[in-house]
Amino acid sequence: MNNDIKIVIDAGHGGADSGALGNGLQEKDYNLLIAKYLKNRFDELGVKSVLVRDTDETVTPSERVNRILNAFGNSSDVLLLSNHLNAGGGEGTEVIYALRNNDTLSNMILDNLGKEGLKKRKVYQRRLPNDNTKDYYFIHRNTGNIEPVLIEYAFIDNKNDADKIKNNYEKRIYRE
Repeated sequence: MNNDIKIVIDAGHGGADSGALGNGLQEKDYNLLIAKYLKNRFDELGVKSVLVRDTDETVTPSERVNRILNAFGNSSDVLLLSNHLNAGGGEGTEVIYALRNNDTLSNMILDNLGKEGLKKRKVYQRRLPNDNTKDYYFIHRNTGNIEPVLIEYAFIDNKNDADKIKNNYEKRIYRE
C-alpha cells in the first residue's frame, strides 16, 4: 500500500445512535469492531491511520466531519473509510463513493470483500433528491478534498449476512 496515503477510519453511528438493528445485533457495535480491526491492520502495515471514534460515543454529524478533516487535513491524499451495516431486506456489500471521486477505490474494496465471501451488490453514488448536484450523505458532501467511501458491509437484518459479520468480521474484512 502507498505509505503516502493517510486513512481516517469512521465507525458509523455510536452512543445514542445505534444505527440499524437486526438478528440481535446493533450496527454501531460492529462498525466500531470493524474500525478497530482496520486500525490495527493499517498499523501493522505501516499505514498512517486514525479512528474517528474508539469508544461507544455519540458523535454529531458536524463533530464527525471536524474529526475527519482535522485528522490529516483536507487533502486528496487522505482516504475516509466510513463503516456501516445495511438494513432493508437485502443481502451483500455496497460501497458508495462521492460525486467528486471516481469508482476505482470503491470497486477495489468491493472486489476484495467479495473475495472474502461477502456477496458483491454494487458500487454507486447517491445524490440529494432536491439537489442532484450534491451528495446524499453528509460524509461525502462535507468532507472537502479527501476521498470518502461509505462501506455497507452486509445487511444486519439478513440472517446469513449478520452471521458472517458476527462470527467472522475479522476474517472477512480487508486482508492482504
